[in-house]
Amino acid sequence: MLNGFHSRELAVLGRLSHPEKIQRFLDELAYNKEKRGPTCRSPRRVLRDRTAHCLEGALFGAAALRVNGYPPLLLDLEAVKDDDHVLAVFRRGGCWGAVAKSNYAGLRYREPVYRSLRELAMSYFEHYYNLDGEKTLRAYSRPVHLRRFDSIDWMTREADVWEISDYLFSIAHRPLLAPRAARGLSPMDARLFAAGRVGSV
Repeated sequence: MLNGFHSRELAVLGRLSHPEKIQRFLDELAYNKEKRGPTCRSPRRVLRDRTAHCLEGALFGAAALRVNGYPPLLLDLEAVKDDDHVLAVFRRGGCWGAVAKSNYAGLRYREPVYRSLRELAMSYFEHYYNLDGEKTLRAYSRPVHLRRFDSIDWMTREADVWEISDYLFSIAHRPLLAPRAARGLSPMDARLFAAGRVGSV
């Protein structure tokens, strides 16, 4: 076992040897609509159940990145009149990228071409909107290294790992927009709105 995973689980995670492969795996998972109540599955449970929402997908992404030599880092994107979105972020060649699970097409993978986390967060801005067509992204967190949760076996625990969710919501976030800019935003373009909903469930 490594980091609590069994050999069969490690074989699957080891095949996800590049962030792009992790993203393809996440894209193939069913989106967890939590019809039986809220969940915060560990990566082991995501691997077994083959379903995830955005936080569960980010946790799985961080675990897969860790198995393949990257630090397990999460970044929280904070919104107004909308849900937060969580990314598993990584660096390659000095630039930031991300893997993510989302019901919106534009809130998933980012190539590692962003020189700062602010640049990476802003790349989600035009694709981050609610069902009323309002652009809702406002802030981002610092990257959270998940080794701080190794003591609760976050990668393999059978119980939900709400401690991570609670922590992400409790930490400070940096604003992406000045208040004046936020007040002057135009509604979503209808074509981009429709494109972002392709494949949603």
